[in-house]
Amino acid sequence: MIELGGNIILQNFEQITGGELIITRKVIGNYRKEISKKYEDFKKIKVTIIPETKYKIKVNLEKNDMQESMAENPNLFFALDKALSKILKN
Repeated sequence: MIELGGNIILQNFEQITGGELIITRKVIGNYRKEISKKYEDFKKIKVTIIPETKYKIKVNLEKNDMQESMAENPNLFFALDKALSKILKN
């Protein structure tokens, strides 16, 4: 598990290479900014790669209630974008 700034948690990202991890952190950080603007009660976001998939992403948004989205794509960045954008659309 990797914690970024106290309100972002990445789970099962250990197999991601250095360059991919840097881009992943930027993508998630940008979405976190948008999510925190949209939801004033934002507490934290947890992004998980479901083990033994390539890449099934689960996003849990913790605020006064919980919100969840999932997406799957063979490209990590497309899967992240799709799962995080679903959170913004709700």
